[in-house]
Parts: sequence; C-alpha cells; structure tokens
Amino acid sequence: MPITKRVTGFNRRFLNPLTLKLAGRGVMADLEHVGRASGTTYHTPLMAFRDADTVTVALTYGPDVQWLKNITSAGHCRMRLGRDVLELGAPRPLTAGEGLAHIPNPQRALLHWPIRCRDYVALPILTAAP
Repeated sequence: MPITKRVTGFNRRFLNPLTLKLAGRGVMADLEHVGRASGTTYHTPLMAFRDADTVTVALTYGPDVQWLKNITSAGHCRMRLGRDVLELGAPRPLTAGEGLAHIPNPQRALLHWPIRCRDYVALPILTAAP
C-alpha cells in the first residue's frame, strides 16, 4: 500500500532535505534526475539496494511518482549510493516478489510488512565511479 498523498507534502518540504544529508550512508541514496518539461535537475532521497549490476528501488509512494516519470522519459539518471556515483539506465518494473528478492533483511521484512510495498523497479548500472 503506497504512502498516502497527505504525507508526501510534509516529507518533500521537511524530511527530504534532512534525508539527503544521509545519502551515501547505508541504503540511503541521492537520485539525480532531470524534469521532463522544466529541464531542472532534482535530487530525491530514497532507499536503494545494489545487487551486482542492478539497483533495486522500492516504490513506497507507488509507481505514480515524478522522479520515476522523469527517469523513464529520459532513459537514464545518476545516483550517489555509498561511495559510488552510478550512471543508471531505464527503469524496469518488478513484481513484489522479484523486488523483495533483491533487498536484504531487515529492510525486506519492513517493506513486506508493515509498509506492504508492492511496487519495485530495477535500474541497470551503466557505469560506476568512486
């Protein structure tokens, strides 16, 4: 079940700027993407999980989010995850089972329940640089 829209505004205004400061630590990532119409560069904090040549992202707000529309339209994005800056390709939707299979515990348990996230995407890693 996606996080409600009422929470989105609060998170965008107050929580996201704080969360971006944690990007690069643990599973917190800084997703850099370009707006479809504006051409503006945006930074979105999210949890991302690297597994070999793919990054898996849980869509806790559901699949109807602007950052996903932006990178689907552009076909690529950049992400700071850990000590690496990753160039990522176009997102590929995953089933809940596929997505959870690429996420380690305890995050897998939290996303399965109580968050009950059902939407995930895989982003192929094109290049990685420290």
